Amino acid sequence: MAVECENGNCHAWAARDPSGILSPYKFERRTVRSDDVSLRITHCGVCYADVAWTRNMLHNSMYPLVPGHEIAGVVTEVGSEVKIFKVGDHVGVGTYVNSCQDCENCNGFLENHCSKNVFTFNGVDADGSVTKGGYSSHIVVHQRYCFKIPDGYPLAKAAPLLCAGITVYTPMMRHNMKQPGKSLGVIGLGGLGHMAVKFGKAFGLKVTVFSTSESKREEATSLLGAHNFVLSSDENQMETLKGSLHFILDTTSADHPLDPYLSLLKVGGVMVLLSFPSEIKVHPANLNLGARCLSGSVTGGTKDTQEMINFCAANKIYPEIEMIKINYINEALQRLIGRDVRFRFVIDIENSFKQ
Repeated sequence: MAVECENGNCHAWAARDPSGILSPYKFERRTVRSDDVSLRITHCGVCYADVAWTRNMLHNSMYPLVPGHEIAGVVTEVGSEVKIFKVGDHVGVGTYVNSCQDCENCNGFLENHCSKNVFTFNGVDADGSVTKGGYSSHIVVHQRYCFKIPDGYPLAKAAPLLCAGITVYTPMMRHNMKQPGKSLGVIGLGGLGHMAVKFGKAFGLKVTVFSTSESKREEATSLLGAHNFVLSSDENQMETLKGSLHFILDTTSADHPLDPYLSLLKVGGVMVLLSFPSEIKVHPANLNLGARCLSGSVTGGTKDTQEMINFCAANKIYPEIEMIKINYINEALQRLIGRDVRFRFVIDIENSFKQ
């Protein structure tokens, strides 16, 4: 349970109303239970979800609201029944901190699809308390929703893996995209898109980045190593790629037509939507005539999350980040809205809350 308290044990920054402006805040984290892990947060990634809920865009925000669900830190205490974590371990916490633990989805390690899934912030936990996220000095979570970060992997770089990384990795595994020599299209080059390029290259795929901004070309090809860059507003460039791609990952949240991209897929190709535009419209012929598949995906289960972290460590895959202190967060969120970030803000929590 997290309880608001002027002299609470947890320092944080919170939004108090739909303006979304964050300011210092203190509250009481629950004491460690037998199956809990408590971690000192060192870093927290900044996701667009933080914008959406601090500003009540989904009309369900509960204030004061402490955002943040890309959490990395160091274990400071474990419960008596915790066997896989110990004090001093480097760990991460992602987009959810509880689920029923007994349904078909939970038993299949698809806890992110459990009907009783509890978000890391702005969720209602089993005890009725409202969860508070990683823009804070520490967090206490059930061991099931805590992930080991291998020794040597920088905690600052690990934080974005807990949302951006797993959101991209999950559909790539589900749709068997780990096939060297095949082709992947990535729509959008933000926090998710740049991770899609990195995973695609690690899997041996030929990666093409699609963007509405010519300014992204250098980043896509030189910095991230994409094999091709296409300005999606250029009909001639798009035409040359028709029927050429095995897979497409669509990471852009802005409203955009899907048909021009579906036509780029080979017969039996798969396009996965990872974002939440206001609506989507598709001409049936672009699916039926090419036996194509349009799928959706969001974050990932605990098994895939740990696998993804281990894969990144083994293959030296690191998100591109811009480190900030917590007192810059309001400017950072505004920059995120304006797409002015390369490619993920990460808050240096450890040094932001030093007394």
